[in-house]
Amino acid sequence: MIEFKLPSLGADMDEGTLLTWQVKPGEAVKRGQVVAVVDTSKAAVDVEIWHDGVVHELLVQPGEKVPVGAVLATLLAPGEVAPPPRLTAATQTAAAARHPVSPSARKRAKELGIDPDTVTGTGAQGSVTLADMEAAAAPGVPDRQKEMRKAIAAAMSRSKREIPHYYLSETIPMANALAWLQQRNESLPITERILPAVLLLKAVAMALKRTPELNGFYRDGAFQPALAVHAGVAISLRGGGLVAPALHDVGDKPLTQLMPELADLVKRARAGSLRSSEMSDPTLTVTNLGDQGVESVFGVIYPPQVALVGFGRVAMRPWVQAGELRAQPLLCATLAADHRASDGHRGALFLAELREWLQQPQALAETGQVAGINQGSPP
Repeated sequence: MIEFKLPSLGADMDEGTLLTWQVKPGEAVKRGQVVAVVDTSKAAVDVEIWHDGVVHELLVQPGEKVPVGAVLATLLAPGEVAPPPRLTAATQTAAAARHPVSPSARKRAKELGIDPDTVTGTGAQGSVTLADMEAAAAPGVPDRQKEMRKAIAAAMSRSKREIPHYYLSETIPMANALAWLQQRNESLPITERILPAVLLLKAVAMALKRTPELNGFYRDGAFQPALAVHAGVAISLRGGGLVAPALHDVGDKPLTQLMPELADLVKRARAGSLRSSEMSDPTLTVTNLGDQGVESVFGVIYPPQVALVGFGRVAMRPWVQAGELRAQPLLCATLAADHRASDGHRGALFLAELREWLQQPQALAETGQVAGINQGSPP
């Protein structure tokens, strides 16, 4: 028997509210399939299953709030025979409370795709009413913005309390990168153009190949390196607050694939349609506040990650190049890192590597699609 438990979708998550099930008992499921929608303090998240099997029992009903690690459902492994169903006093009472169902409630349940036998009735003699069905379709959730601010406050307080931060910054010339982007994009439709943000994310991923101690987690008193770069992209939400879901395998994908994936991630984050793997997988966070007019940003690391990279706006400033003073588009890149996992020397190497990758945008464009380029250092 496989237990499907509520996963932790971030260091600031202690509990969640089940909104809906996407499967029913007896239904076969595949690894990676979305089986439930859970409300956290930050978003309604599509939760995936990580086993093949057959749904045996759904143990938590829509509207119920449960702690992280609670068993939501049980599954039968492939070939496993189902044991007799458990019928405890609690389930007998619940079953009695769910019967009967009024005709209007049953009709509405069909329209909403809800199993009426899973809804607890509040009508006469425990009957399920139309109001019960409407309540099951839209279970009450806490004020999103208020809960999100509380969750962010808890995570950031923990970060500053537990993590010995160190901070570094680097001014990066962007003339080559911007010229390359302009030349590449000028003949393409808007839907195929690449934004500077994607170039920055790719450069971060490539620089991390030289400094892997900045990409991973600090858990149980030791650093655990990540096998891939899943960049948590800080996204501001229209109603206030922010989330930082993962853009997966950034170092192994070409820019032409990352651009639509980033656009889709931002769109779904603001629509409240993220997946559990996107919330739990980030190996470091990248925040870009350049579009807000900020010159530089020194962030707070999101535990258990060990680094955060920040980018400010690109601005024309005096810069000496080849012995000549001229106006150049410059970008301030910053690093907040955990001194338990790395030191300032390695952090400085990361920023130097980041700068070098951004001087060779064509090489960034080729990584992930041309053999021999993706070696972790600018050619």
